[in-house]
Amino acid sequence: MDRLTQMATFVKTVELGSFSAAADDLNLSPQLVGKQVKMLEQHLGVSLLHRTTRRQSLTDFGRTFYQRAKIILADMQSAESLAALTRGTPSGRLRINAPVTFGIRALSPRLLEYMVRYPQVSVDLTLSNELVDIVDHGYDVVFRIGELVSSGLKAMPLEPYQMVLCAAPSYLARRPPITNPWDLQQQECLGFTYSDGRSHWSFDSQEGRIDVPITSKLTINQGDPLLAAAVAGLGVVLQPIELVSDALRDGTLVRLLPQYPVPTTSMHMLYAPDRRMTPKLRSFLEFAREAFGQRGPL
Repeated sequence: MDRLTQMATFVKTVELGSFSAAADDLNLSPQLVGKQVKMLEQHLGVSLLHRTTRRQSLTDFGRTFYQRAKIILADMQSAESLAALTRGTPSGRLRINAPVTFGIRALSPRLLEYMVRYPQVSVDLTLSNELVDIVDHGYDVVFRIGELVSSGLKAMPLEPYQMVLCAAPSYLARRPPITNPWDLQQQECLGFTYSDGRSHWSFDSQEGRIDVPITSKLTINQGDPLLAAAVAGLGVVLQPIELVSDALRDGTLVRLLPQYPVPTTSMHMLYAPDRRMTPKLRSFLEFAREAFGQRGPL
C-alpha cells in the first residue's frame, strides 16, 4: 500500500478525531482507515496513537510525526501543483468550504457548470456554518459571509448577501399586522443560530438604521428547517433571498416591510496568500467571480 496514502490517512484521522470521521471524509470504511494507520505504525516500528474503547490520542512520537507528515504532504501537493502549472490545464482535487444555505442554494448548482467546463478538476465541497481554518483543514477556497477579521488571507469581494423578511399567509392571518420593524417585538420570530439574528434584526429607514430586539421560541442552525417552519406558519423569518425566493414566487411566503430593506452583508471568497496560483485555483476563482462576484483583478 502506498506510504503517502497511509500518511495522508493518518493525518486525516488526527485532524478529524476518529477513524470513522476520516473514513467518511475519504470515502473509505473505518476498518480500512484503521488498517492503513496500523500498517504505517508497523512500517515505522512505533505507535502513533493511543487507543481506548472511547477515544484515541497521539503518542509523543505520533505528535511529532503528525507535524512532519503535514509538511511532507504539503510539499507533495506543491510538487503536483508545479506539474499542473506545466500542463497549463486545470486539473486535480479542489477543496471548497462554504456556508450551508449559500452552498446548497447558490454554489452547488453553479458547480455543475464549472465541472463541465473543467472536466479534469474534481471538487470536494464541504458545507458548514462554522468558521474553519483554511490552512489547517487544507481548503483551497473558503466562502465567508460577514465582516472579515485580520487573517492574512487573500479576499475576493463577492456580491453582498441579501436577506429578506417574510412569513406565511396563515401566520399573518392570525397575528397583529406588521407595519413597521418595531411590530416584530410582538411577533414570533424564527432565529438563526450563526448570526446576530438570534438577538436582533436590523433594517434601513429614512431616519437611519433600526435595530429591533427579537425573541425566538425556535432557533435553528440551518436555513432549510427555518424555511419549513416559516411555511408551516410558525413565525416570521429573516433569511437569504436564494432560500426563500421559490416560496415567495408560489405565495407560500409573503415578503414583509419592503419599505424597510434589510442591510446587505458582505461576502468574500478567501484563499491562502502563499497558495500557488495553479490553473485549478485560478480557474475556480475566475468562475466564482463570474458567477457571484464583483469585477476586478485576482
